[in-house]
Parts: sequence; structure tokens; C-alpha cells
Amino acid sequence: MTRLPALDKNRLAAYLEAELPEFSGLQEITGFADGQSNPTYLLTARSGRFVLRRKPAGQLLKSAHAVDREYRVMRALADSPVPVPEMLHLCLDETIIGSVFFVMRFVAGRTFWNPALPELDPPSRARCYDQMNKALVAIHSVDPDMAGLSDFGKPGNYFDRQISRWTDQYRKSETEIIPDMEAVISWLEANRIPDDGRAGLVHGDYRIDNMIFSETGDQLLAVLDWELSTLGHPFADLAYQCAVWRMPPSRVLHGLRSADRAQLGIPDDAAYIADYCRRMGLDGIDNWPFYLVFSLFRLAAIVQGVKKRALDGNAASSHATEVGALVFPLAAEAAHIAEFGS
Repeated sequence: MTRLPALDKNRLAAYLEAELPEFSGLQEITGFADGQSNPTYLLTARSGRFVLRRKPAGQLLKSAHAVDREYRVMRALADSPVPVPEMLHLCLDETIIGSVFFVMRFVAGRTFWNPALPELDPPSRARCYDQMNKALVAIHSVDPDMAGLSDFGKPGNYFDRQISRWTDQYRKSETEIIPDMEAVISWLEANRIPDDGRAGLVHGDYRIDNMIFSETGDQLLAVLDWELSTLGHPFADLAYQCAVWRMPPSRVLHGLRSADRAQLGIPDDAAYIADYCRRMGLDGIDNWPFYLVFSLFRLAAIVQGVKKRALDGNAASSHATEVGALVFPLAAEAAHIAEFGS
């Protein structure tokens, strides 16, 4: 746990007891140490354990830290094959704790921060990755209309809109000129691909550390951190997951670049993509380098925002400065793929 901005325990307790029949006797509020975006707290009460997720304090970029969107999408997925925590309450009244927040049921399990899964043996690692693959297919198989999410994003031209959005977000949080980022932005503008009509629900930050598993990794219990979810192109999620694996291992963003995946029991990119395509009924994926470059660029823009918040003093994690420094290797990897195709 870590020290996050303190919440008014008495005021919060009175509010939640009035709004949630299943909530009573707030005993302790502790902040989760990990996570870079929205401050998250464990609420321990006589009635059980709950999780509160809020917007961070301070001046924020427009549309960032959309905890209301997180709440909405997870609530919509409650009866779907996608594993999500039970959503209990969304509070839009900023006077209660100083920002919008939501409360969800606590999910008992474990989070794996390192995609190499050193805690598990090779067969368990293989099953863990298979669970992730199945869950990603489940997300991309959601019918937005049936789930009540038909207005959760704009139709068509997903990558055009995303490139424009994240370029704008990056410029607003830019702290210095990074030549690799400039090269990648130019490359994406010059190499936009035509809209192929694929669209559906996308998670937006699909990484192993945004999930809760059973102790053995055999069961994926919950997919978390839906802040960046929208209606978009499913290959963006798949490429994002593979893009993160290309990074070298570090204390704040664990990659698999130097890992012997065969020895570890972890599928390589080609095998993971093949399993995804088989489950989705696809023959393959064209323009794969574009999706990788876009995903790395987008993640670089996100961590640049973390860097800016750290400099401004309102980051949610004590590791925010280290996370912000990742903009350089992420941009460099994206520039490399843009130039050489792999």
C-alpha cells in the first residue's frame, strides 16, 4: 500500500452507508501502491472489503481519468463472459471526496506484475496466457448494442481518431522535444491504413498487470483498469499487448525482450496471435507493423502524461517519475519498427 491523498473517512462512511445497503462499518482506508492513473483505495468495513477508484487531484487533461466510463463498461459486462468486478456505486458528486469516484466489490486473487511469471511453473504460465487470450477474444466478441454500449465510442476511422487524439494529448503534456516521437508521429500520419470496418469493444490497456488471477494463474478472475476502453478496432488491443512484451525488463514496465519464452512456457507473439485468430475465426492480420507502431506511440503518449503529472506533483504512484522516463525507450522501439518493419 502507499500514501494517497487522504479521504474524509467519516463523510465517506456516512455517504456509502446511505447509498449502499450492503456497506456498513468503515474501519480502514488504504491506498494501493501500484497503478499510475486513477488513485485506488481498499475500503475495509465490517460488511466486507470494497475498492474505491477516483479521479486524481489537480488539473487534468480533457477526457482523461474517466472513472465514470470505467464504471459504465464494467457494469455493462456484468453478465458477459468477460470477467469483471461487481460494480456497486458511481458517485458524480465531487463534494464527497473531492472528485468523481466509484465503488466495486473487492476481488480476492493475485496480480502478476512481471509477464515472465517467475512465480509459476511453465505449464501454469501457458494456462495463464491462454486465459488472457480467451478473455481478449471475449471482450472483442461483445455486441455493443446488446450490452448497452452502442454510444460508447464513435463509429469508423478508429486509428485516424486515435492518432489525432494521442498526438494532441502528447503535445499537451510534452516537456521536451523527443526526436523519436517526432519521427513516429510523422510516420503514422504518412502511413495511415484504410478503415477495414472492424469495430467492437476494446479495453485500451490490456496488460497482465491489469488483471486478477487465481493463485495458480489457471483462472482469470477480473480484468481491471478500463479507463481507456471505447468502441474501436480490436487489433489495437492485441498489438498493444504484444508491443509491451517487446520492451526490456525494468522495475516499472516488465517486458519479455530477453526472455526465452519457449523455456518459460510462454507463447511467442506468432503463437499468441495465431490462437487469437483461431478463436476469432480470422485467417491472419495484415499491416501488423502499423498496429505495433501505433500501440507503442500511444503508450509513450500515456507515460508522457504520467511524467507531466509527476512534475506537477499530482501523480497517483511513487514510481511515476520512473514510468515517465519510459517515453524514451517506447518511442525508440516504435521508431525502429517504423523504419525496419519489425
